[in-house]
Amino acid sequence: MSAGVETDGGALLEVRGLESGYGRSRVLFGVDLDVPARGGVAVLGRNGAGKSTLVKTLMGELPAEAGRVRFGGADVTALRPEQRVRHGMGVVPQEHAVFARLSVKENLQLGALACGPGTRIDRALDMFPKLAGRLAQSAGSLSGGERKMLAMGRALLANPRLLILDEPTEGVWIGVIDEIADRLAVLAREIAVIVIEQHLEMAWRVCERSVVLDRGRAAFDGSSKALREGDEIRRYLAP
Repeated sequence: MSAGVETDGGALLEVRGLESGYGRSRVLFGVDLDVPARGGVAVLGRNGAGKSTLVKTLMGELPAEAGRVRFGGADVTALRPEQRVRHGMGVVPQEHAVFARLSVKENLQLGALACGPGTRIDRALDMFPKLAGRLAQSAGSLSGGERKMLAMGRALLANPRLLILDEPTEGVWIGVIDEIADRLAVLAREIAVIVIEQHLEMAWRVCERSVVLDRGRAAFDGSSKALREGDEIRRYLAP
């Protein structure tokens, strides 16, 4: 069971003044972020804006050089990645998210095994029915979209309260993007979802709220509708 309980009406994930980077190179500068217990938040920005660094810092792969991360009422700023997972934080990384030489079923079984005795792969197959017909197939032979589905399905087996998805449509055929967006929109009604994405329309189908990073700072935090219709989209997201 996840430790900590968010207060009524409060944020499940609360980030204040977060700063991090690589060695002497600072990438994030005082980022604030609130994520409710249910719903989607899109984190957008040009290449190099700090999106992937934010993911790594939230999950403990990079240490926070300043600021605080609270999850479910608990301070997780200094926790290791596996400890954050036990608290209920999950992530689907941009790359290397599946074991290519193993079958789809073996990938899911490994995910279930890591999540404790009695965990079944049914939830992953319910969310992504296409995987049910690929169970004996090697993960490396799947299409880009199917590999993304497998990675998401395996992450769900940990029963996360928050799932962070780093570029879930990268390398995915346009026809599959709609299917992934539909599944994530359903998921966002059940748990908290953060979507790091370049495909704006897909992100906005899943997330009613958007945060735009610009040079390591949160330049916009508001409704996705306001971002789509306002001047900020051109200022911060135009090529």
